[in-house]
Amino acid sequence: MYALVDCNNFFVSCQRVFDSSLDGKPVIVLSNNDGCAIARSNEAKALGIKMGANFFEIEDVVKKHDVQVFSTNFVLYADMSLRVKGLLTQFCPLIEDYSIDENFLDFKGFDHIDLREHCIKIAQTVKQGTGIPVSVGVAPTKTLAKVANKYAKKYPAYQSVCMIDTEEKRIKALKDFEVGDVWGIGRRHAKRLMETGVKTAFDFTQLPQAWVRKHMTVVGERTWRELLGEPCIQMETVQPDKQSILVSRSFGKMISDRDTISEAVSTYASMVAAKLRKQKSCAKSLLVFIDTNPFREDLSQYSQHIIINLPVATSSTAEIINYALMGLRTIFKPNYLYKKAGVMVMDLCSENAVMPNLFDTFDRVNDKKMMKTLDFINNKYGRNTLRLAVMGDGNTWKIKQERLSPCYTTRYTDFPKTK
Repeated sequence: MYALVDCNNFFVSCQRVFDSSLDGKPVIVLSNNDGCAIARSNEAKALGIKMGANFFEIEDVVKKHDVQVFSTNFVLYADMSLRVKGLLTQFCPLIEDYSIDENFLDFKGFDHIDLREHCIKIAQTVKQGTGIPVSVGVAPTKTLAKVANKYAKKYPAYQSVCMIDTEEKRIKALKDFEVGDVWGIGRRHAKRLMETGVKTAFDFTQLPQAWVRKHMTVVGERTWRELLGEPCIQMETVQPDKQSILVSRSFGKMISDRDTISEAVSTYASMVAAKLRKQKSCAKSLLVFIDTNPFREDLSQYSQHIIINLPVATSSTAEIINYALMGLRTIFKPNYLYKKAGVMVMDLCSENAVMPNLFDTFDRVNDKKMMKTLDFINNKYGRNTLRLAVMGDGNTWKIKQERLSPCYTTRYTDFPKTK
């Protein structure tokens, strides 16, 4: 049996843990640059605030109903996520870190215990230990566990735990479950299925296997088999190394100055390099792009990118910033107002499999020592505590976070204070 442990309204719940005055009030969390709602409390949902709603479109509702609004605080959310996962390890040795607020648990070998009571204990322990409410869905496949989790959230009588452990429960659950909500069925396939009269997950399981494979490929067939109770999606307890890494952001305001954009691109390149070193990889090529704002039709539009092949695969912050700025100088055009930029490294390889270049003059031995020191300091005292001067301070381009909450758990100056 598999379980999906999902934190309820996770970003909102993180805010409520440290501010009890938010309990029972409508709360939303906004995306980067305070653009749109990416998390909503149940009270906010009841007001009709949709996921992804642009903030400027819901400002009247926010003011009328005193909705509490927060900028996204990923430092806080990431730390709380780690605390939840730390508690889950007490209940199951095989855990897949699926997302910041979701974890799959593999209950293989747990036949001798009452799984429902075990999962109720999980929900109670996480709530008590972190303040974060969770829902647990249990089923013989990961896709059915996703279905069960939806019901665990929907019906309070389940005590945050829903189990699909019999054929009767499986059929009943799928008959009441919309096909577009099934994990693994995207919007395009959902639309096609609806057009053919398939409205529920149960309807989907009644389709011929050959039809599913022909029209939805092997991925759709795998979902179909999982809904029938056949495990096809294995646990990934060790995250595979990424084959490319992208860091991109929209600026807090539109920028026309190349030097300012260079600071942003340098910062993104530094973040990419740090992620490379974390997974012990090096990049053989990188891509840099810049975009104007496509929603400002009254302004001149320009979008361009460039790919640079590196002479030697690297994870050096200094090298990657250097090549990223070379690319920016090539594609930058004056007299445009830019809204977004990004850096992506590609063709990744293990740091132990880097092919040297006969004409390479870069001092890689000393650079490796410097990168190790840089990572140690930044991991201990916070990102960009030590940084290259070309990265600047970000004050003129960093994302807008006008409603940012304190980092209650990771910055000693923000620790909650008792009276």
